[in-house]
Amino acid sequence: MSVLDKARAGQNVLEKIANAIPGFKGYRERELRRDADKLEREHLANQLEECKKALNDAANTATRGGGLDVINDVETARKRLDKVIARIRFADRGYAGFFDAVKVDEAVLERVYEFDLGLLSNVTDIRAAAGALGSASDVKAGLGTLVAAIDVADARLADREQILSGIR
Repeated sequence: MSVLDKARAGQNVLEKIANAIPGFKGYRERELRRDADKLEREHLANQLEECKKALNDAANTATRGGGLDVINDVETARKRLDKVIARIRFADRGYAGFFDAVKVDEAVLERVYEFDLGLLSNVTDIRAAAGALGSASDVKAGLGTLVAAIDVADARLADREQILSGIR
């Protein structure tokens, strides 16, 4: 069951009655979609936060072994990971006020919601690359794989922003 379906099922009696008011159900549905989108992105951001432990472990292992040349790669990965986490966590929820230049309709919100669900595969790839750091014989190559996975997620987030801005 998706987060959106859980949000729909969790409505109380008053909310279900209010949905019977003409025009209100569509408004409420958009709000549910935005809230579900926010919850899903927060979950993904928290999963990515856990990857920082693998980076810390790689840095500790490298410094103990005298491999200080890897530290710059670890910091590069950490900075890019922090950037992606912030972009996921604080991404626009698709809200458009009365006076906003770009209005977001329900079809666009549906695309964004599906897009955010697709981020799950990007997060899975990042987590797998971070998890492989501990057993990697070549930490530098493992960090390269991790950074590449982070960059794919970052590009996907740029596409999301273009959808919401009306460019795509």
